[in-house]
Amino acid sequence: MTTFRHTAILPAIAALMVALSASTAIASDLFALGGGMKASDPSDSSYSWQLEYRQDLHKHLAAGFSYLNEGHVDGQRRDGYTAQMWLRTELLSERLTLAAAAGPYFYLNTVRAVNAKGFTNDHGLKGMFSLAAAWHLQNDVVLELRSNWITSGRSFDTTSVLAGIGYHFDPNLEPVKGKEFEYDPKNEITAFLGQSIVNSFDSETAMAGELEYRHRFLRHLDWTIGNIYEGNDQLLRRDGLVSQVWANQDLWEGLLGVGIGVGPYLLLSHYHNAISDDDQRVAVMVTLSGSYRIAPHWALRLSWNRLVTGNDYDSDLILGGLGYRF
Repeated sequence: MTTFRHTAILPAIAALMVALSASTAIASDLFALGGGMKASDPSDSSYSWQLEYRQDLHKHLAAGFSYLNEGHVDGQRRDGYTAQMWLRTELLSERLTLAAAAGPYFYLNTVRAVNAKGFTNDHGLKGMFSLAAAWHLQNDVVLELRSNWITSGRSFDTTSVLAGIGYHFDPNLEPVKGKEFEYDPKNEITAFLGQSIVNSFDSETAMAGELEYRHRFLRHLDWTIGNIYEGNDQLLRRDGLVSQVWANQDLWEGLLGVGIGVGPYLLLSHYHNAISDDDQRVAVMVTLSGSYRIAPHWALRLSWNRLVTGNDYDSDLILGGLGYRF
């Protein structure tokens, strides 16, 4: 049985909520990066890739939240989430940005094990330190080169070098949406379909779905409740109710939205195969979500859910859907 810290994700989410609520008219960036990673113990190397949202707090200070995948090394597959504070400076007429960051890294590691399943899901906290150099193009596209160091705590240490592309969202330069989009609804009902993937070494998959209700309480704070069906694969069948609190940000005057949510997942019905010895009823769901408004009352939404359990049955749910706002 793995050690499961339900509260380990909460400080990172809280830090992002504070960052988002710090101002209503400051710039932000979205990045996608890829490259290579070197592990210290075991001594091995693999690919690595990262998705990050970064919010300006001041000219020389920003807060970022990201998902990092560290590839496969010596019978281990590790990824996780990090919240970092960034210090930076601009050079060459603000075309070049140099930055350094530090923050906690909540990792989720699938490890080969000598047991009936053949693996365990290990969770824990480490520290993450980053250096980055970014070049700003004239069309708000940003090219970035970055290195991450993950150290201290349990599990292995890593060094990664990544390069990628980003987009700079400046609220002072955003396009003006038409009058038909001036309506700002507070509620949304979304029907999702997609796929569930068990965090094992066989990555068993099944068709999944969700019906979700979302309510916006504040400019950067949402609450959702949803009914999830994870499908029926070779290891388990699982469904339940999930309730999450969200930190979110609207971009392009509300046409595009991004957010991170976390909350409890109540397992209403599930079964494992004969090798299971745990009857867990409550887990934690962490979700990255993005939406694009296609009409005053309609939006497309894509959500990447990570179910964090205490019985070695973590899973990913990648879901896309159509939402009605009112």
